[in-house]
Amino acid sequence: MYFKIIVSVLLSITILWGESNETKKSDFSLFSSEEEVELPSHKVEIKFIGEKHLDESALQNALSIDVKSMFEFWKAYDPRIKDRLIPTLPEVLRSYLDSEGYYDATFTIKTTKEKVLITIKEDEPVRVHDINITSDYDISHIVDFEKGEVFTAKKFILIKSKIVEEMMKEGYCSYDLDSKAYVDLDKKVVDLKYVLKKGGVCTFGKINITGSETVDDKVIISRVRARKGKRFSTERIQESYDALYALDAFDSVAVKYDRKFYNVVPIDIVVADISKPWYFVGGVGYDTNVGARVQGDVIRKNFMGNAKKLRIRLMYSMIEQLAEVTLFTPALFGFDDYYLDLFTKVGYSNLEYTGFMEKKAYAQGYITYTNEELEINAGFAIEDIDISLLNDYDETKLTQAISTGSFFLAYPFIKFVYDGRDSKLNPKEGFYVAANAEYGLPYSEDASAYLKFSLEGRAIYTFGDMTLAAVAKAGVLDETQNRVPESKLFFGGGAYSNRAYGYRRVGVIFTPTRYGIEGAETMANFTLEADYPLIGDLYGAVFTDNTMLTINSYDFTGDFLTSAGMGVRYMTPIGPIKVDIAGNVHDLKQYGVQFQIGQSF
Repeated sequence: MYFKIIVSVLLSITILWGESNETKKSDFSLFSSEEEVELPSHKVEIKFIGEKHLDESALQNALSIDVKSMFEFWKAYDPRIKDRLIPTLPEVLRSYLDSEGYYDATFTIKTTKEKVLITIKEDEPVRVHDINITSDYDISHIVDFEKGEVFTAKKFILIKSKIVEEMMKEGYCSYDLDSKAYVDLDKKVVDLKYVLKKGGVCTFGKINITGSETVDDKVIISRVRARKGKRFSTERIQESYDALYALDAFDSVAVKYDRKFYNVVPIDIVVADISKPWYFVGGVGYDTNVGARVQGDVIRKNFMGNAKKLRIRLMYSMIEQLAEVTLFTPALFGFDDYYLDLFTKVGYSNLEYTGFMEKKAYAQGYITYTNEELEINAGFAIEDIDISLLNDYDETKLTQAISTGSFFLAYPFIKFVYDGRDSKLNPKEGFYVAANAEYGLPYSEDASAYLKFSLEGRAIYTFGDMTLAAVAKAGVLDETQNRVPESKLFFGGGAYSNRAYGYRRVGVIFTPTRYGIEGAETMANFTLEADYPLIGDLYGAVFTDNTMLTINSYDFTGDFLTSAGMGVRYMTPIGPIKVDIAGNVHDLKQYGVQFQIGQSF
């Protein structure tokens, strides 16, 4: 007797098998139109025996069995199932075994009032015998079945989805793909066949915009990365979604690309103006180095139309107090496909350093250009700064006098960022380069004139499940006329510097364990980190931070403060929530605990 199964994947899996003129058919659909029925809360114990290779947790998930979560460590391991699901067990279990390649597996289900016992005899699974690929585009890295591997329908569907995803990502929207699996149940083998023709390269067409009554088309177009004439890619579509939502001016955004004319894909954008423009964000927290922290933001989205955003921020902690007002104006200037945004900001802050206090009133405005990977900011700032020593600090401990008094600074500045990472929230691959420069103007004989610049580079690489990251920073401040206020110099410590120390608590470094309170004119910082998944969305990390701060400009010969530590990361849609603990490797009494939302590389 000879059996053959052809698995064809569209929106469902259809399995056919036959003998002579008799044919039977079983469909597994990815969608269901049946209404959900509320199930009673009564649950009974359920147990599996006999399985050797099948994963019990996968079986439990497939059969909707309730088990304790990883966080409920105090509970006993007690798998249970709702009693109304028991009649569905034979059909669901049969489907699951087939999908896992165990077509000849048998099972028995014995039930009592309070218990269900499932005995499984796996038998031999169906294994991959041959893989045939005919393609004018290399998909061998996607078709990762191996000969002798157990064939599963889930992986077969996933591979097809990945092929389609890559075709659309690389601009081949007119591809022709045929994938089939031929299963011989007598021999328990499957032959896989993939035929792909990539077709011509597609490009983006005209952008059509509807739905907004308060935001001009040019503002919306300024956020669209799917520009007319550019190579089609679903990555550009996703970037357009992200950029439009980031405007915070719409309740909903739809970027449609379901039309095609001779490999030209028009983009239809449908938006709905925001209905509740006022927004409040607040939080209370505690940091080992800062103490209690309270912060609140009042935000007016789509302020006076065209997606402008007004933000008022108030923040209080034991070492810092801040009041700030920011106005963001998108697409204020534009030419061709290039648009410039305007940021304006005014504020007042008190920040306590080790040994001295900075009080500052400031105002700045800058224009910015951003695209998929590049960001350039250029602007002008003024700062009125007052520096005073704290009453309880012994000035005799200083190696040089701290520049106290009042300072008025006026300076142009520029910032350049090239972001080649695969994700801004939680990157796994890529690199990042940033450069900053500001020039303090010598507007009078008493003015503090200076040049301050810094560079930063990040490299991220993932192999297997482990992500490795390296971050290097360097900066120099060159005083050209008079002393600058102490707070303009470089300091170390904190989540983005050296995690064994508090935020900006480290001044000039004298030895691997000793530092002062005065700021440095030269800075270097090197971080290495390895992140590895522990369970689910919980990751563990080990890292080392190395900081050098010297008193003279262009002096990179100083000692380093070297710390090492470990931490945990919980992955969320807005980035990881991180907790790190680190200590100085030469003095473990010096340690710090850092809390952070967002990735530091």
